[in-house]
Amino acid sequence: MDLDPLVARVRAAAPRCGGTRLVCVDGPSGSGKTTLAGRLAAELACPVLHLDDVYPGWDGLAAAVPLLHDGVVAPLVAGRTATYRRWDWTRNGFAGTVTIGRPEVLVVEGAGSGARVIAAHAVLLVWLEAPRAERFRRGIARDGETYRPHWERWAAQEEAHFSAEGTRDRADVVLDTGPAQRTTGRS
Repeated sequence: MDLDPLVARVRAAAPRCGGTRLVCVDGPSGSGKTTLAGRLAAELACPVLHLDDVYPGWDGLAAAVPLLHDGVVAPLVAGRTATYRRWDWTRNGFAGTVTIGRPEVLVVEGAGSGARVIAAHAVLLVWLEAPRAERFRRGIARDGETYRPHWERWAAQEEAHFSAEGTRDRADVVLDTGPAQRTTGRS
C-alpha cells in the first residue's frame, strides 16, 4: 500500500491532542495493525505506542481504553507529558512506567485505539480488516501456539468493543489486508 496519502494527511492536519497529531490504527487481531503502524511511524519519524504493552492481560481490552486515555491522551491534550504503565505478559502484571513525552506525532496501534474517547483527538483513524481465517493464521504465526487458547476469548472482546464503539464506521480509512486488498476512504 502507498502510504504517501496517509502521511500527507497527517502532516497537513492541525494537532487535536494538545500539540500532538495522534494517529490511531485499529482493527481485529491479525489484521496487520502493527505492520502498518510501524511503516507509518517510520515515514512520520515518530514513536509508536503498541496497545499490547497496555492491555492488562487477556481480558484487558476494555480496561486499556481508559488507561490509554488517562495516561496518554488526556495529558497530551493538557500539554503534559504522556506516560503509560507497561504490562508484563510473562509476570502477568504491570512492570514500570514508559514515558512518551509530548511528541509532534504519535501512532497508537491496537484493538481499542480508535475508541471514541481516543479518536476524538486523532487526526487520522485507520481501520484494518481481513478474513477471520487469515487473521487467525497470522496470529498463530506471529505469537505461536501460546495464542491459540486465547484467540476466541480475545475475539469476543473485540467483537463487543467494536460493536459498541462503531469503530469501523467512524474510520477515516478502511484497509482490507486480506489476499484481495482494497482501500476505502472518507473525506
